[in-house]
Amino acid sequence: MRIVIAGGHGQIALLLARSAVSRGDEVVGLVRNPDHVRDLEALGEQALVRDLETLDAATLAGDLAGADAVVFLAGAGPDSGASRKDTVDRGAAVLLADAAERAAVPAYLLVSSMGVEQVRDGATPDGVGEVFLAYLRAKLAAEEDLLQRSGLRVGVLRPGALSDDVATGRVQLAPSVARGAVPRADVAAVCLALLDRLVDGDGPTRVLELVGGDAPVADAVAAV
Repeated sequence: MRIVIAGGHGQIALLLARSAVSRGDEVVGLVRNPDHVRDLEALGEQALVRDLETLDAATLAGDLAGADAVVFLAGAGPDSGASRKDTVDRGAAVLLADAAERAAVPAYLLVSSMGVEQVRDGATPDGVGEVFLAYLRAKLAAEEDLLQRSGLRVGVLRPGALSDDVATGRVQLAPSVARGAVPRADVAAVCLALLDRLVDGDGPTRVLELVGGDAPVADAVAAV
């Protein structure tokens, strides 16, 4: 399988790439910072330096040619303002979808976030700052854009609070789960298993929430 990961230097992206490469997949990581290329190449991954805030869909489609799936793991980062939450967390996700459709990539996995339902229909939850509010709205807008597309098999994964704990290999995965935490390594494992289902054509084209749990990853993904 050929996988293109947007936001290729993020922690989950690197874990996903390591697992995919180790089993023989071809992985391409899109990064904004040239200094990150070496880290991706050390995993056996191809790295392309691309700025998804300035790139056009036609150019990006060329990078996606021959891919079986794309994964959106890019983010504006914790120190960015509200405007970049929209241009990256929404705009870049939509750009990747536009390019994937142009390149006839069949599958798209969007890694979103639990909590976005708080801002549906323009709601403004109490105690949420301006920047995080913009982040939730951008993530929800990206989900809504992708899920209405007929030219892509789309999966949306909403992890809970992310931790750097070692992988447990056990999760809870369902359309709606109670809020909780999940190791990034388990998120990466779920991403890879979901990609297999999406590429095979039987993946869930819906929103799934993810936290730590009792079910082995393979069983949890097979059950949705």
